[in-house]
Amino acid sequence: MSDLIQQIASDLQKQIEGFTPALSVSDIGVVVEAGDGIARVEGLANVRAQELVQFSNGVMGTAFNLEEKSVGVIVMGFYEGIVEGMTVRGTGRIASVPVGDAMIGRVVNALGEPIDGKGPIATTGFRPIERIAPGVVERQDVDTPVQTGIKSIDSMIPVGRGQRELIIGDRQTGKTAIAIDTIINQKGKDLICIYVAIGQKKAAIARTLGILEKYGAMEHTIIVVASADESAALQYIAPYAGTAIGEEFMETGRDALIIYDDLSKHAWAYRQVSLLLRRPPGREAYPGDVFYLHSRLLERSARLATKYVVVKGDYAGELASEKDGVDGKVYTGPLSRHEAEEAAKLMGEGYKIVKVKGSGGSLTSLPIIETLLGDVSAYIPTNVISITDGQIYLEGNLFNAGIRPAVNVGISVSRVGGDAQTKAMKQVAGRLRLDMAAYRELAAFALMASDLDKATQQQLSRGQRMQEILKQPQYQPMELEEQVIVIFAGTNGYADGVPLEKMAQWQADLLRFMAASYPEVGKDIAAKKTITDDNRAALTKALDAFRAGWTS
Repeated sequence: MSDLIQQIASDLQKQIEGFTPALSVSDIGVVVEAGDGIARVEGLANVRAQELVQFSNGVMGTAFNLEEKSVGVIVMGFYEGIVEGMTVRGTGRIASVPVGDAMIGRVVNALGEPIDGKGPIATTGFRPIERIAPGVVERQDVDTPVQTGIKSIDSMIPVGRGQRELIIGDRQTGKTAIAIDTIINQKGKDLICIYVAIGQKKAAIARTLGILEKYGAMEHTIIVVASADESAALQYIAPYAGTAIGEEFMETGRDALIIYDDLSKHAWAYRQVSLLLRRPPGREAYPGDVFYLHSRLLERSARLATKYVVVKGDYAGELASEKDGVDGKVYTGPLSRHEAEEAAKLMGEGYKIVKVKGSGGSLTSLPIIETLLGDVSAYIPTNVISITDGQIYLEGNLFNAGIRPAVNVGISVSRVGGDAQTKAMKQVAGRLRLDMAAYRELAAFALMASDLDKATQQQLSRGQRMQEILKQPQYQPMELEEQVIVIFAGTNGYADGVPLEKMAQWQADLLRFMAASYPEVGKDIAAKKTITDDNRAALTKALDAFRAGWTS
């Protein structure tokens, strides 16, 4: 026993002798004022903007206001325990969140910490929550669709990868439903989704999580939560944290979709924090930089340019970086595809272009804004409308009339337009948006008219049936080929004789008939993304057969 004690003592003595104390220099400050999620600190002379600071009780904060004699800190966590006289330490680290593939399928808070009870997340690194958006030269045109699976949107207000499309409308008009349907529809489509819940009740967030799990969508989704009972600071940084997570995928050559639900509550949280830190209030008590709040967030969504280099010899695959090449040689680059092809021609035989791995990714954003009594001219809605590339406007009157999704075609717009559609959808939906807008105007006029000519009656009849075709149940997104077939049938008059109350049955029966009797038509549309002359003839033949055999 004594030998064992001597051995332990000897080991301890060796460890004590081998210990070398490490010195670290930190900025230390003292809290002079605290309350309502903010703290004013004196003594942090070298702290930087957006730097993380740590209070002596372990709670983190962010240096928000850098003033002459003090620093305004927003507290990211339980702020009730922070009192005057408490010490604060600068960490030297700018506010950042963990990123990487391990985040997929998880629910995290605004700091990137897991809150789903599934254990720690083995992330690959950190990204600052705030950073400068990619410049114009680093971007390329938006020309690849994000299929939402919603007929009225994919056909009339298409969303492209790298686009920023606003979803706007009063409360309870189906804004979140469109976002969730879009996430569900990305299953198997190589698009990673990030859903940022800002200022929502935890019960509502849990319900959304349950829906996504039910439809298998959490396999490609990350949920970032800053719920209503959390501090305004966490609600303020949550969208930036979600964007940083999405940028990791974009900058490794992949495609991601981020949904901010919603930016109205985000602006409220920012107003609260700003007023507490005594930033001067402006219109509706918002600080003067509230436009910059959302513009610097949404500008980070982009489609990055695909880079190519010119190399010599046989080379299959992609280059690991623009500096690598065959035998370590890159002859020119990185360039756009057209520039690289021209350079390869000039350099002569044996030179070829190779894609640089990790280039060409995208981050698409669907911000949500809540209006009050349809007032799109309010301060925050007009701000976000001016930042985004279009808006999907959901109208309360349409929703209450049973038209769901309640998209107002007249106000809704996509500034990318047909560039973000497949050729097949452009072929069938070319005039649909104008026709539907004209139908709405005509329907309003027809209420006051007693006698209508035959052409007007036919236009109204067609419009009513197209309106029924564009109705869609929640959580049932449709594949591209199904949308194309149904819209083709409607615009070409195959539904003209169907009673309005039977339109849903007609649509379901049509898709079932096509899948059972003419599956090659849908497969050809899905594969080629266009309607060829042969396929058009086959589709017309199938629809004729269906019309002849269908009975309500």
